[in-house]
Amino acid sequence: MTHQRTVFALSTGSGRAAIAIMRLTGPDCGRLLDVLCRGRRPAPRQASLRNLGAGELLDRSLVLWFPAPNSYTGEDCAELHLHAGPAVVEAVADSLIGLGASPAEPGEFTRRAFANGRLDLLEAEGIADLVEAETQAQRRQALRQSGGALSELYDGWARRLRQLLAQQEALIDFPDEDLPQEVEEALINGVVGLRIEMQTHLASGDAGERLRSGLVFAIVGAPNVGKSSLLNLLARREAAIVSAIAGTTRDALEVRVVLGSVPVTLVDTAGLRETIDPVEAEGVRRARHHAGRADVVVHVVEAGTAEPVLPATGEARVITVYNKTDRYPAPEGRIGVSATTGDGMEALQNTLVAAAAELTSLTAGVPLTRARHRAGITEAVAHLEGAGSAIWPELRGEELRLAMRALGRLTGAVHVEDLLDSIFGQFCIGK
Repeated sequence: MTHQRTVFALSTGSGRAAIAIMRLTGPDCGRLLDVLCRGRRPAPRQASLRNLGAGELLDRSLVLWFPAPNSYTGEDCAELHLHAGPAVVEAVADSLIGLGASPAEPGEFTRRAFANGRLDLLEAEGIADLVEAETQAQRRQALRQSGGALSELYDGWARRLRQLLAQQEALIDFPDEDLPQEVEEALINGVVGLRIEMQTHLASGDAGERLRSGLVFAIVGAPNVGKSSLLNLLARREAAIVSAIAGTTRDALEVRVVLGSVPVTLVDTAGLRETIDPVEAEGVRRARHHAGRADVVVHVVEAGTAEPVLPATGEARVITVYNKTDRYPAPEGRIGVSATTGDGMEALQNTLVAAAAELTSLTAGVPLTRARHRAGITEAVAHLEGAGSAIWPELRGEELRLAMRALGRLTGAVHVEDLLDSIFGQFCIGK
């Protein structure tokens, strides 16, 4: 695919730094380099020091030139490793605009790489996840996906589907050729086997999705049991206001932390109790809402009191914590802490880390990382089930086509030519 615009963007963050990298891509990239480098375009893929500026000297910079198709986007590309002063970056950007380039849209470099076949949609999503990775576990998962692990799995399924569809088309088009019965039996077995593999992939859980987006731990309990104090200790900063006055927390307060190698949003909520105060009542409603949507509910109870009934928590795991053990001991076998002295906090931290690790632990194989993947595989499974139960061969073929299309939407690659090549490659149609 050819793009008419030549675009540029700063690929490094803004702010005080030593180097700022400006990337360019598009058909006019070579000409822009010739002008900026005053006729001294660098050799391909060799970093070279150049004076930049068509007229006035803008900067002395390392310049790299990546001619198509051997570049990230598949087009002519270049990088300018500028000094990171805002005035330098602004001057070079203004010069590029004056020479006919345009600022890139969000994600345009990766979108062009996809359009030019340098990567598929799954790999592009992996790159986005890698940029956003907060923890080492997220980094490892994103690297696997951007490296093609998920694409390899789905492409393998798509190849098998094409072979099955080719066999089905042969059975439809040449019913009088006395094809062996084993051909149809192998076709049915192949459909069933592929469906089972996809169902196993779906049944592996949503650990990959949870690791990518992070978990939510809601801290709930009655007023004045120490929920905000525990939040501050877990966050290692004074994130929430702590007061002896019951009902201080009126709204949900969210704090992002890392437990083990998993990003977790801790949500401090209003104390659960009946109240006629409309503001506090709204806080209680929100607390119940967060408890029902969290991955883990940390139920804080004051030591020495009876454990109250929790609101509905959906499928969340509940970890009950008895606070204020400096006054009363926790029940036998229960987690006890003192937010005042810090006693028991290490054990609580370890419990929360273990819960986060278990919820994001990846089984063998490549995990799903997005709801889009789950929806696509679920759709493909439904069509394979339809193919397995279809009475007419034409209906079975249509179900197989729809299953292949569902997989193709995941990677962004559905081509009729692939099906034709498979058909003509396996059967002697023209004998």
